[in-house]
Amino acid sequence: MKATLLSKENTEAKFKMEFTAEEFENAVVNVYKKEKDKFQIDGFRKGKAPRSIIERHYGEGIFFEDAINNLFSLNYPLALDELDLDVIDYPRTEFGEIRKGEGFEATVTVAVYPELEIKDYKGVEIETVSAEVTDEDVENEIAEMAKRNSRMVEVDRPAQDGDMVLIDYEGWVGDEQFEGGTAERQPLKLGSGTFIPGFEEQLIGAVKDEQRDVTVTFPEDYHAEELAGKEAVFKCKVHEIKEQELPQIDDDFVKDISEFDTLDELRADTRQKLEKSKAESAENRMKNAVIEAVFNANDIDVPAPLVEQEIDNQMSQFDQQLRAQGMDLATYMKYLGKEPEEFREDIREEAHKKVKTQMIVSAVADQENFEVTDEEVSEELEKMAQQYGMEKDKLAEMIGAQNISMISGDIKVRKAVDFMYDNAVKK
Repeated sequence: MKATLLSKENTEAKFKMEFTAEEFENAVVNVYKKEKDKFQIDGFRKGKAPRSIIERHYGEGIFFEDAINNLFSLNYPLALDELDLDVIDYPRTEFGEIRKGEGFEATVTVAVYPELEIKDYKGVEIETVSAEVTDEDVENEIAEMAKRNSRMVEVDRPAQDGDMVLIDYEGWVGDEQFEGGTAERQPLKLGSGTFIPGFEEQLIGAVKDEQRDVTVTFPEDYHAEELAGKEAVFKCKVHEIKEQELPQIDDDFVKDISEFDTLDELRADTRQKLEKSKAESAENRMKNAVIEAVFNANDIDVPAPLVEQEIDNQMSQFDQQLRAQGMDLATYMKYLGKEPEEFREDIREEAHKKVKTQMIVSAVADQENFEVTDEEVSEELEKMAQQYGMEKDKLAEMIGAQNISMISGDIKVRKAVDFMYDNAVKK
């Protein structure tokens, strides 16, 4: 096979693949050997008919299509390597005239990554993000620990915002009780915003065993169309009122919830963890600021196929998340009253921005000639293996060569981001 580049303009390349008569004949022979068992010809046992007999019965080109497809699929990647083309979509192919005993040509048009020259990625000015940890930050974090280790205790007083109440309720619209509006011994935290707006506020001040009517209006966009915009009355009975009881924050509390013996030790450990977390968060925010600045400084053409692929990826990931919660994307869109194309348009801008960002960062990595060593890939695999509790070699075998190549690409991108960040001017 001979590959010849015909043209390459920004995001599209056109090239020719030429196959010799011998290559075509060998491909036809291989298809015949593979497919001959499917033919039943009178006078021959099944699978024993010579190629010439099969071609006489079914036409000279009976094996041509499969032979051409096999030749193309085998040689297309080789042509891309030979011509150094980085494609981003499926090719459009036109085949020349096909005759027995002769070679043929295929003209291929395919979308490719544009050749980018990124500017203004060094010396980007960004605001410094503080990573300071105050005494108040430490005390607030310990207070959150106390909340997580609190307990709910029943109280004999009117319900207050933040209390947990246990209620029965029946929902009525006019004189009719509506479906799905009834529950018994339903826990509800007042102020959580879990129920319809206005519901929880009307239970503040209620006491145990009280019967209380709660009047609300369903939102106009409520998912149940028969209730949207309508006024409803919920007949409620309060069974219990509980408040959050926080533990005393002292050395005994520390011993109960941690490996430390004193409150001072817990404070020191909490400060250390907050400092690490805030430092990482501050650095990430500044890196994002650098990327945003370079993004805005470079106007590049983003190939449409890449955006469509990113939209597909986002929809697929969202579908997986929904399925983990017992729903799927089709049901979710039906719930929103949207068609798939509408949903695609909703996320198009975000997908376009993500693709453009990836293209810019990758181009910076290329311009700076960043390389990824085998040792760096091995270290990354080691980290992943530890996260998944696997042996590194088994993980590498499981994810395959293609994904290992993606890991290498991710490392290269991180190098580019770190380079831009390290060369930024922090004010």
